[in-house]
Amino acid sequence: MLPNSFIKSISYYLPETVFTNDDFYKEFPEAKANQESLSKIGVKQRHIAGKEELASDMAVKSAQKLFTEHNMDPGSIDFLLFCAQEFDYFTPTTACTIQHRLNLPLSCGALDFNLGCSGFVYGLSMAKGLIESVGLKNVLLLTSSSLTRKLHPKDRSSRYLFGDGACATLIGSGSAESSIDQFVFGTDGKNAEKIMVKDGGARYPITSQSFEEIKDDYGNITAAAYIDMKGMPVFSFSTKIVPSIISEVLHKHGKQINDVDLFIFHQANLFIIETVRKKMNLDEARVFNYMENVGNTVSSSIPIALYEAIKCGRAKKGDCILLAGFGVGLSWAATLIKL
Repeated sequence: MLPNSFIKSISYYLPETVFTNDDFYKEFPEAKANQESLSKIGVKQRHIAGKEELASDMAVKSAQKLFTEHNMDPGSIDFLLFCAQEFDYFTPTTACTIQHRLNLPLSCGALDFNLGCSGFVYGLSMAKGLIESVGLKNVLLLTSSSLTRKLHPKDRSSRYLFGDGACATLIGSGSAESSIDQFVFGTDGKNAEKIMVKDGGARYPITSQSFEEIKDDYGNITAAAYIDMKGMPVFSFSTKIVPSIISEVLHKHGKQINDVDLFIFHQANLFIIETVRKKMNLDEARVFNYMENVGNTVSSSIPIALYEAIKCGRAKKGDCILLAGFGVGLSWAATLIKL
C-alpha cells in the first residue's frame, strides 16, 4: 500500500518593488471619490515584479527559500510542477529549465501547467496522484504570477487588486497524521471570456489593434493585449460557486461544516470572501485572509495565506483546513487537508 500525501513545507517570495494605495491614488486621483468602495477589496499594497523578473525567476527564488528555510536537499525532489500563466519560451517547458536552475536531479520529472486562481488546488491534486499512485516521495509545486505585466496602465480596477509573487510548496509522503484528502473540480469554459487576455496566443496573434483602448461601463480601460476582467459577472460566479463547492467537498468527505477548523479561499478580494463567509454563516475566526499587503497573487494566494496562517498560529498541527480556488477558466477546485 502506497503512503498518503501531505503538505510538508511552504515558502514564498515577493518582488522588491511595492505599489501602495498612496501610489495608486497618485496615478488615479479620480479614484479617491471611490476610496470607501475600494477599501472593501482589502488591499493596502502589492508587490510588482521587475521588468526583467519573470514568473520563472520568482518561482526559482521561492524554491531556493524553501530549501534554505527548511534545510531541504534539492536532490531529494522527485518531480517539479510549475503553475503559471507566463512561460519563458514557446518550447521547451519552463519547468525543465527550472530543474536545471535549482540543480534538481536528472531523475526528476518536470511539468508546466497553465492555470490561474484555482491552480494551487489543481497542483495539489497532481502531486497527490504522483505520490499515492506512482509512489514518489517529494513533489515540488511552484506557483508564480507576474500578472501585473498584463494589466493595462489605465485599468484602475485591476491595478488596485493584483500583486505579483511566487510560492514553493513541498508535498511529501509517509505521514500517519497529516494528509491531502479528496478533491472536487469544475469548469465553465463557456464563460472563459469573463477573465481573459484575448490577444497574444495562436488564435488571436498580436496586431496593432491589440492595443486599442477599450473602456467598460465603470471607466476601466484595457485592450485585447491586456487582461480584461468582467467585475460583476466574476463576483456573481464566485459568490455562487464557492458555497456550492464547500458543500460538495464536505459531502464527499462525510463531514459537516463545523468539522472544519479553518477555511482558506483564493484571495480574490475581501468583499467576495466576506460575501461567501456570510452566505455560509461562518464565524470570522474560521476564515483566514492574507491579501492586505500582497494583493491578489492568483495561483499563489492560497499557499501564501496558508503559510501565514501557520506562522501566526491560526492553523495548527492536526487542524482540518478547507482550501478552495476559483477564477480564470472559469475553473474551480476544493479539497480538505490535515496539517
